[in-house]
Amino acid sequence: MVVNKNFLVCLTGLPASGKTTFAIILKQKIEEAFDTYAVKIIDPDIIRQSITPDKFEYKFEPEVRKKNLMEIEKELYNGSIVISDDLNYYTSMRHDLKKLADNFKIYFFIIKISTPVKICLKWNKLRGKPIPNKIIKDINKKFDDFGKYNWDNPEEIYDLSQIYDLNKEIEDLVERIKNKIEFLKDPLDKKQNLKEFSNLDNQNLDKITRVYVGKLLQHSEFSSMKKSIIKTRKLYIKLYKNKLLKEPDITKSFKEYLEKRLNILISDEIL
Repeated sequence: MVVNKNFLVCLTGLPASGKTTFAIILKQKIEEAFDTYAVKIIDPDIIRQSITPDKFEYKFEPEVRKKNLMEIEKELYNGSIVISDDLNYYTSMRHDLKKLADNFKIYFFIIKISTPVKICLKWNKLRGKPIPNKIIKDINKKFDDFGKYNWDNPEEIYDLSQIYDLNKEIEDLVERIKNKIEFLKDPLDKKQNLKEFSNLDNQNLDKITRVYVGKLLQHSEFSSMKKSIIKTRKLYIKLYKNKLLKEPDITKSFKEYLEKRLNILISDEIL
């Protein structure tokens, strides 16, 4: 039963993917929407700097991780809304945060920053290569996929190299989070309300994506990709079920998901 109205946001993504930029704007937008709460960004890079200034070493990561979780726990105990600005590339790392959220009986949201590794390497170079490229490539190879567990699904996925108005995207995200929390604000009715709302939401998800795929396959450039498109639709539904998305958001996010997974470009005009 969720009884507290603060929450924990788990950012996840490669080094130099834009997570810190995202976190700073997210903090601002949350403060505007939830003005009675303090919002804290917990950045393990600060802890790393105190242990190994200007140098990244794997052997110190367990210590960094431990201190990072302790800092998050302290701020949650104080009643703050917390943003974990970390890589969180292993399922076990995300699960540690989920356990903290469960212990405090608060909401838990995963936001994936999916900026491609090539772009991350480019951005890393522009900022003076604070992280060796080899480490970024290694983390990319080790990154655990989502969806193995029901709790381990991102609320949203953002490729920051493809976003032109990040403030607006994050503002919309915070509004969806707020609506979700407000909808479930009565713990006594949460289970039944969520079940009814999710059933309706998932029906919309199925219908809208099915119609979208049908229209897409009418065009010769995509008809040859029928199997891949149908398979990708199934993955999308699994990932986005129970997200409480509004109808326009479903169309937008499904289009972006298809483009990203299949490396295609879908013109708005053809649909």
